Amino acid sequence: MAFMIMAGRCITGLLLLCLPVLLTPLSAATEVCSNSLIPGAKGDRGELGEEGDQGKLGKKGPPGCPGAAGEVGLKGALGPMGKTGPDGDKGDKGDTGLDGPSGLKGKSAGATCDCERYKRMMGQMDVHVGKLKNSVKFVKNVVPGLTENEEHFYLLVREPKDFKEASLSCQLRGGTLAVPSTNDSNRLVADYVGQAGLTRVYIGVQARNRDTGGANDSQNGLSSPFRGFEAWSQDEELSSSGSNSSCVELLSTGTWGRVECDAAMFFICEFPKSRRRRGGGARGATYSSS
Repeated sequence: MAFMIMAGRCITGLLLLCLPVLLTPLSAATEVCSNSLIPGAKGDRGELGEEGDQGKLGKKGPPGCPGAAGEVGLKGALGPMGKTGPDGDKGDKGDTGLDGPSGLKGKSAGATCDCERYKRMMGQMDVHVGKLKNSVKFVKNVVPGLTENEEHFYLLVREPKDFKEASLSCQLRGGTLAVPSTNDSNRLVADYVGQAGLTRVYIGVQARNRDTGGANDSQNGLSSPFRGFEAWSQDEELSSSGSNSSCVELLSTGTWGRVECDAAMFFICEFPKSRRRRGGGARGATYSSS
């Protein structure tokens, strides 16, 4: 028993003696194999380097915000006057104005008024004023479209009518259906028709056929004989029509042709520059086509 106690004490002592020796190499190995780095002290600031080269131009960026409005510029010079625009709509009727002040009383009593007489005079004046207004309106509408020579004014009426209605319309206007009696007047009226974009119009001529001899004869719109200038087309000169009367059209080429009197066509009115009556028959002649 005592031996065992002694042996145990010896083993314990040996362990105590050997433990420092065993721990010393392990501690030394730990210090040598450590990977941790301890940072050193901060160094001084280095010198400023040289300026580098300019870089490449970058992509276009998004548009910026709108800038502030600039100052109002000076007023420009007045531009040229433009074309006249179309007429506007008729305005509403205005309000009735206030009654004016009464006039002063006359110095003496007036004479008895012949009211009926003055009423008749006022009525006649109203009629004349109405005619004058219609005349002024007619002149304003047709004068820009008139053509003329030394003796006559010519008016192209763009209203499709038969021969009788066209003749009456010219008479109501103070003229007659045009009768070109010379080559110059015929050419003038034909050019007038062509410039208006038309191909044919009524003129104041009516053609007819004689029963004897078979020769073609013609008269003016007033059924008065006329001999003189003719402009029949070659087809009309060679054709042989019946005995019935027919009306005459002027083509834009300057030639005449037969046409039925009930055909609705535009027409040319003729107005003499002098109101004096001339000898030699009435206006609106009849022509021979032979």
